[in-house]
Amino acid sequence: MLGLKTWLALRSRGVLGINQRNGDLVLKYNARHLYPLVDDKLITKERAMASGMRVPELYGVVSTEQGIKDLGAMLRPHADFVIKPAQGAGGDGVLVINDRFEGLYRTSGGKLLSLDDLEFHISSILSGIYSLGGHRDCAIIEYRVKPDPVFSAISFEGVPDIRIIVLRGYPVMAMLRLPTRQSHGKANLHQGAIGVGVDLATGITVGGTWHNLKIQRHPDTANPVSGVQLPYWDEFMQMASTCYELTGLGYLGVDLVLDEAQGPMILELNARPGLNIQIANDAGLMGRCRDVEQELAMRAPRVWGITPRKRVAWCKQRFAVTDQ
Repeated sequence: MLGLKTWLALRSRGVLGINQRNGDLVLKYNARHLYPLVDDKLITKERAMASGMRVPELYGVVSTEQGIKDLGAMLRPHADFVIKPAQGAGGDGVLVINDRFEGLYRTSGGKLLSLDDLEFHISSILSGIYSLGGHRDCAIIEYRVKPDPVFSAISFEGVPDIRIIVLRGYPVMAMLRLPTRQSHGKANLHQGAIGVGVDLATGITVGGTWHNLKIQRHPDTANPVSGVQLPYWDEFMQMASTCYELTGLGYLGVDLVLDEAQGPMILELNARPGLNIQIANDAGLMGRCRDVEQELAMRAPRVWGITPRKRVAWCKQRFAVTDQ
């Protein structure tokens, strides 16, 4: 339990706690009937593609046990791919295949699997063991993202991603998530990945956190994680902002990736994004959200006339890191 003095100090810095997040942001801005748009990755992908937004290419979907028999034919044109549950969370159930060897499939960790192994994994996905609430699920087979070389010195295997928190279309905070050996190549903070704050104005990283500890270097590469310029930063911000119109959800975590050939892509969306991003940025989310709410109150009733480009420009000016 936090002492009163500590709680007041965090409150004064605009630090957001989970109860306040749920009450003041999630419940206030996210209508319950819209949750499937982000909780189901297949729906998210289909809506994004229909809107012309870049996402990893969809190779196929397996939604029934009978459909598993077609898996071999579905995979035949692809040397590498990703299998994931449509309703999974935290990276659970995601299987990354990097290449093939003698009729077997090599995972990102180097393990060789047979087609029977892949079919068994998909059967497990369909049963719902990886899904939110344990409900029946479907398996998505999609393009395997190849990370841009900019991440080679500060990431261990896997695919780094960028999480941007968006309030009513205004990007309020961003974080780069870097896989480590401990996270087994996954960009999941709870499994040991690194969270690195990003200056919204420039796209330059500003310092990292690992297991809630402030760090300056990647534990596996020993290279500095701050001072890295993320390419295509304006495009990342625009894509995140546009996800407000895409879903109608007012408080949203947008996860994006940078592919070496195809550039920025939307990976998935989250209606209940975590709070570690505040540690990575050494800044409070609630303070920034209040600033956006005040800006919207001043602009009312002409809120819907504010384009993503204008929202991004306002946030880049308002939330810039001043000591860079």
